[in-house]
Amino acid sequence: MARPRIVVVGSSNTDFTVAVERLPVPGETVMGTDLIRAGGGKGANQAVAAARAGADVIFVGKVGDDEFGRATVENLRREHINTQYVGIEEQSPSGVALIMVDGKGENLIAVAPGANSQLSPADIEAAEGAIRQACLVLLQLEIPLETLEMTVATARRAGVPVLLNPAPAPPPGALTGLLRGLDYLTPNRGEAARILGASPDESPESIARRLVESGVRAVFLTLGAEGVCVCAGDECMRVSGPRVQVVDTVGAGDCFAGALAVALAEGMSLRRAASFAACAAALSVQTWGAQPSLPVRAAIDRVFKETSRN
Repeated sequence: MARPRIVVVGSSNTDFTVAVERLPVPGETVMGTDLIRAGGGKGANQAVAAARAGADVIFVGKVGDDEFGRATVENLRREHINTQYVGIEEQSPSGVALIMVDGKGENLIAVAPGANSQLSPADIEAAEGAIRQACLVLLQLEIPLETLEMTVATARRAGVPVLLNPAPAPPPGALTGLLRGLDYLTPNRGEAARILGASPDESPESIARRLVESGVRAVFLTLGAEGVCVCAGDECMRVSGPRVQVVDTVGAGDCFAGALAVALAEGMSLRRAASFAACAAALSVQTWGAQPSLPVRAAIDRVFKETSRN
């Protein structure tokens, strides 16, 4: 099978991670392990996830003219990702994320977006040719909303499907117009509830149905160890993933989105695509770091086959 071409438009960061026994409360200092530096940013994470899962990936983004930016571009190229549309911002530093992860794999993250905030509609115009030739466009919310809107409009004109991972979670109502142009949405439970202004007690199926009613073709609502709630049209289904020992959940949502993009671009059904992506995410949470944890296709296929037999 030919590798599908996926365009990822989004952020790139350098992640600095410290493992701690427990996450601190406000005003508290906790001792942790050695500092780990690795490539990150939701856009770059998803680009790497998709490339390792079997796609030819083009990344559209912005980095600063600094050590972190140069390292980001070099890392993407090592992953065989096309960086033709990665712009260099001389007036802004590259994005940075500060991360703490506790003994249960839960995390706290703060992001200084830097050059990611400078990705503009003009950059999307420059990449229009690549978008028009893609099998799928993958987006997140760490770049300006007007740039996302331009990307969705460009893809829709070309008939290219769009998948949005709506993270970090936006305020209620912020995505109302954007949702109507989306083919696929991959929120977690908290993100989905925030998008709709819904109660945390509302069922995943109810929330997913409401997102479909807002204009999204299919919703993949991720539920951690409980699997994925998939809704399209009048149908909702639960798809379970493999049970694993969680080490670090940083990047798990990005891994799911990147692997799902590949599965959908390859023509898998919604159920099989969700299962494939859940298997990829389950592999990712067993290893430290965002990009270092992202699995290759052979590993995903092995777990996917085992899961499909059960």
